[in-house]
Amino acid sequence: QVQLVESGGGLVQAGGSLRLSCAASGRTFTSYAMGWFRQAPGKEREFVAAIRWSGGSQSYADSVKGRFTISRDNAKNTVYLQMTSLKPEDTAVYYCAERIDLISRRSTSYYPGRRYEYDYWGQGTQVTVSS
Repeated sequence: QVQLVESGGGLVQAGGSLRLSCAASGRTFTSYAMGWFRQAPGKEREFVAAIRWSGGSQSYADSVKGRFTISRDNAKNTVYLQMTSLKPEDTAVYYCAERIDLISRRSTSYYPGRRYEYDYWGQGTQVTVSS
């Protein structure tokens, strides 16, 4: 059973930094990409960042470009989200998600910002930014 476990959330003042981690375990397949999404109260879940395991290409939402950095540690099966210059509007539950590598998908495009592109989700970690 695949498990994605997020950690590193918490309460921070505006302008501060946090680093989120997402550790993956229980895989019996090859993973293609990992993404971070967030959901604020009363809002839909939105894309934050994504990274491909092979090659490490990254994608970011416009709202976090220049402030957030996604990275991976292949050996540890862990993805990180370094968040800097945090703003109150970054307050949300942050979820990591995983897209598996299927032969049937290799001829199709991958849109990292779309939730349905991902097969597994973590339980989320709360990030609260105070003003």
